[in-house]
Amino acid sequence: MTRTTLTRLALTAVLLAAVVWALMHRNAFDTASLSAEIHRAGPWGALAFITIYALATIALLPGALLTLAGGALFGPVAGTFYNLTGATLGATGALLVSRYLAADWVRARLGHRSDQIITAVEREDWRFIVLVRLVPLIPFNLLNYALGLTRIRISRYILASYIAMLPGTLAYTYLGYAGRTALAGHADWIRNGLIALGLLACVAYLPRILRKTRTVIQSDAEE
Repeated sequence: MTRTTLTRLALTAVLLAAVVWALMHRNAFDTASLSAEIHRAGPWGALAFITIYALATIALLPGALLTLAGGALFGPVAGTFYNLTGATLGATGALLVSRYLAADWVRARLGHRSDQIITAVEREDWRFIVLVRLVPLIPFNLLNYALGLTRIRISRYILASYIAMLPGTLAYTYLGYAGRTALAGHADWIRNGLIALGLLACVAYLPRILRKTRTVIQSDAEE
């Protein structure tokens, strides 16, 4: 049995596991249910959460709720790490599934945009990954599959995704944490809420800063 065949079998197993898990837990995507699942896992709660996040990403389930839940369950620091790790693992799994199993399905979903994405990655390489992670031109879960059509190196994809998704993940994780402190009636809930709103504003403005910076660099290079 060849290495490619083994890879496809492994990815098929992961994809099937993600779909089956999503169908079994489709009604459990709320903070209370997730909290119960994590607490039942005991010391393995963090690993369970990361696994849930990764499988949900592969199964095309929305990740925003999970990110908020990560902040509510684990706090802003650990929650950001767990959210980011789960999202990156899921994004990598989706890319591999697309590259080795579902390329035709992804092309059918994207239409002409697939050629545009392939061309952009060939021209910009990892810089395009950073751009589309910061500026969500395509929904996150579909984007992961779309990038599987390209020849981007896995190592560059993982590193660029992890770094570029950090600002948004931090902002939404802190928002989840702020929501938990507000519901619990903590005295500092107003401060936490303002910090969360400030982080979200920074994330929204970050792409504009990057575009201005890139324009300045290109202008200097041409002079």
